[in-house]
Amino acid sequence: MLYWAVVFLVIALIAGVLGFAGIAGAAAGIAKIIFGVFMVLFIIGLVLGAGIFSRV
Repeated sequence: MLYWAVVFLVIALIAGVLGFAGIAGAAAGIAKIIFGVFMVLFIIGLVLGAGIFSRV
């Protein structure tokens, strides 16, 4: 999932350099959303992982 966030970030950067403001904004927005979802899932994984290992 983090891979796709980076892909959309690169697309946004390239589109911004070439002057495609609409595409750059859309790609940057998608990258932000995917990165946010990744962070939420990562934190949930950390919490659940810590809970499992604390019982051992």
